[in-house]
Amino acid sequence: MTKAADDTVFLDRMLSLGLARVSEAAAMASAKLVGRGDEKAADQAAVNAMRDQLNLLDIKGVVVIGEGERDEAPMLFIGEEVGTGQGPEVDIALDPLEGTTLTAKDMPNALTVIAMAPRGTLLHAPDVYMDKLAIGPGYPKDLVGLEMPPAERVRELAKAKGCKPEDITVCVLERPRHEEMIAELRSTGAAIRLITDGDVAGVIHCAEHEKTGIDMYMGSGGAPEGVLAASALKCMGGQMWGRLLFRNDDERGRAAKAGISDLDRVYARDDMVTRDVIFAATGVTTGSILQGMKREPQFLETETLLMRSKTGSIRHMTYRNPIDRPAIGR
Repeated sequence: MTKAADDTVFLDRMLSLGLARVSEAAAMASAKLVGRGDEKAADQAAVNAMRDQLNLLDIKGVVVIGEGERDEAPMLFIGEEVGTGQGPEVDIALDPLEGTTLTAKDMPNALTVIAMAPRGTLLHAPDVYMDKLAIGPGYPKDLVGLEMPPAERVRELAKAKGCKPEDITVCVLERPRHEEMIAELRSTGAAIRLITDGDVAGVIHCAEHEKTGIDMYMGSGGAPEGVLAASALKCMGGQMWGRLLFRNDDERGRAAKAGISDLDRVYARDDMVTRDVIFAATGVTTGSILQGMKREPQFLETETLLMRSKTGSIRHMTYRNPIDRPAIGR
């Protein structure tokens, strides 16, 4: 770990607004393609805008969670250096457009997402699946775990919450691989909130139960998104666990390349994000967490969630950008 991991060097308060600008720029760029049916164009627009804004920040940044390997992604690939090269050394985890299908089809909960932490403190998760489990704040440590069957997780959470299992709502990514798990969860009487995409938002739902009605998230999804979700929960409170899943030797090779030797390890939230982190997400389409971009005759309006784990601060920021003025460098 470099000296940048020192709290006096990682200027999270100073960098947080810049991170919000990065997220906002990506959202405004991709929002122009909402409902247009072109996932790749929407994603590329977000990537371009996010990269341009990142390179305005006074950081020595390295993308550790990005769009893929160098040969697979023209921009914001894993290992890419971003920023002006002046300032603290930081890890960057990002998803320029979480919910490309949601954007293309104008469905809820498409977001732009980015997190920043001192160099060497974010898990370099390979692009494989991760088995995930998350709950909101206020519960005893390790109340539930990945070693428990899904039904037991529901019963333990209900007991701690002082309610019946049928009062628990679990968020699950709607995929054929989850059919057996969903059936087991429903056998307890628990309600299931199925989402088509966007499991970073799914995990965040747990931390805002009063707003979303979600108590728990579980199921497998992308490991890079798991690190982003853990970053959000570190700021908001809540517990999360993840275990990497491998389908073939190629995926195990990706893990080795990322420096992971224990392929069966269960990562808790603070194993995935070991120090303080800042997190920003901006709504592209309106969902349960954020409003999507609104287009008015003279301006574009976005809503951004900006959080810092050091202080536990959570800001919902509305930004109006006049249409006849550029957003870059404001």
